[in-house]
Amino acid sequence: MIFRASQIAFLRTALFLAIAVFSPARLWAWGCVGHETVALIAEAHLNPHARATAIRILEKSPVDPALERYCKQQGLDAVAYASTWADDYREQHPETFDWHFIDIPRGAPRGDPEKYCRPDGCITTALKQQIKILEGTQNPALQANALRFIIHLVGDLHQPLHTTTNDDQGGNCVPVAFFDQIATLKNPEQKSYSPNLHSIWDSFIIERLAGTMSVQQFAAMLDREFRSQVPEWKAAGIRIDDWAWQSHGLAETAAYGDLPRKIPIEKPQPVATCAGDNNIGSRMFALHEAVADKYRSETGPVIEQQLAKAGVRLAMILNSIWP
Repeated sequence: MIFRASQIAFLRTALFLAIAVFSPARLWAWGCVGHETVALIAEAHLNPHARATAIRILEKSPVDPALERYCKQQGLDAVAYASTWADDYREQHPETFDWHFIDIPRGAPRGDPEKYCRPDGCITTALKQQIKILEGTQNPALQANALRFIIHLVGDLHQPLHTTTNDDQGGNCVPVAFFDQIATLKNPEQKSYSPNLHSIWDSFIIERLAGTMSVQQFAAMLDREFRSQVPEWKAAGIRIDDWAWQSHGLAETAAYGDLPRKIPIEKPQPVATCAGDNNIGSRMFALHEAVADKYRSETGPVIEQQLAKAGVRLAMILNSIWP
């Protein structure tokens, strides 16, 4: 059967919408606390001109009030409030779905990461594109959306499982029991489970790390904890491809590396759901991965440092645009 280009575009959109409907609400992102933490740390490192400009742009073209927001934290300023917008926007604009991650296979040799981009792009190309838009446009709405994407995508880039796949959709197809939360089959047809490796990195571990602290308190704590490393991070400069490979390395050494049951590297192949690659979701479930204090204590420092790095690097980008 031969499809016209318009039919292919329609089928691709339909597939993205199906994924959005049948997948967990935060399939490809740090959770609410993670993204808001990155934004708050970034604000602490913005120069006065950059901070004032960012707030002015966001307030001049606010988020569409009709857009359903998943994260409902109250009391956030414009920058932190913008940090989770791209996930909500994606639900109505599936053409931006691929912008949130890049599927670099486990074990891949270092090189140009963009060869692993999908037809609609990937996180490194999308981030570079949105930076160019923010630098070049005078359209208030385009400026605001570009800024919102940048705030969000820098955070996503520092979630190691956004830069890695083992035919498992960045760990989404690896069921993991987390403390007393047992991995449960959520979609029998797609063989998807929750919790899974991706979700515990997105939210579960961060929520344990933050405890009873507000997101503002958590961000301030991390900023203090890693303040001595900021000069080194800044000296390395804005190197988006390097950041992707650094995150990819941490996925191997920490996200997968610290699991109690070691997962072999799969032969790379396209996977649309966790039923792909010979039912990888079911095969991973059979490993009965279960993590608690040991895994949290080993991976927690990695997650905290990535949140702090993302905040500082986001500030570096915005400071370079508005010195």
